[in-house]
Amino acid sequence: MMGRLRSAAYPLLGVAVLVTAWQLYTDLVGVSRIVLPSPLDIWRASVRNFALLMRETGPTLVETVLGFALAVAIGIPAAVAVASSRVLNLTLYPILIATQSVPKVAVAPIVLVWFGLGIESKLVIAFLVAFFPMVVDTAAGLRATPAGLIELALSLRASRLQMFLKVQFPAALPFIFAGAKVAVTLSVIGAVIGEFVGSTAGLGNLLLSANSQLDTALAWAALVWLSLLGILLFAAVVVTERVVMPWAERH
Repeated sequence: MMGRLRSAAYPLLGVAVLVTAWQLYTDLVGVSRIVLPSPLDIWRASVRNFALLMRETGPTLVETVLGFALAVAIGIPAAVAVASSRVLNLTLYPILIATQSVPKVAVAPIVLVWFGLGIESKLVIAFLVAFFPMVVDTAAGLRATPAGLIELALSLRASRLQMFLKVQFPAALPFIFAGAKVAVTLSVIGAVIGEFVGSTAGLGNLLLSANSQLDTALAWAALVWLSLLGILLFAAVVVTERVVMPWAERH
């Protein structure tokens, strides 16, 4: 228990030191609040616009979660196909790498033309960003199954389906959740990219609107809320990992 409390205290201490130094810098140097608002300015903007921030967080949260869920639902079967077939691996992997190499900011306007200003375009961009880590990490986990476990399953005359369900997939779970942790944070970025390109709601849209009105404190407040959203979604994946893999926590 003390070890967990100590581990939680270190990041909180780091944030406290950063915020204190930031506040002292803005107060002592006298930097313009339009250029760099102080943490207190951002806090006041968050309190003053709490209802607005809550309202705009909803669309971004929905876009992020749906995009991430789609990446998981499609990415894991794709990884299974890639890991189990050399032909599919040689065929699909170069395509995956090529699509991942294209900046999503460049793809976003095309996606916007295809799917419009609604939630669909943001969902697709969030999916595109999160899909690659899910496929790569899951495929790596399936390939990293210990040979001893495979030999034991073969000696027990396990079928290919039993081999997958009882041996390969459980062994790949740490890799799958590692990819999910990366993918869920990237989904937030993908949703915001979509909102930047074209949107009528969401924290990304609010950030652009605040910047255009020179309300820098509100823009920074939107950034802070986006960070908190990413942290909460990451924590949700961690909790799910501990529920699905209790043996890993004990180990």
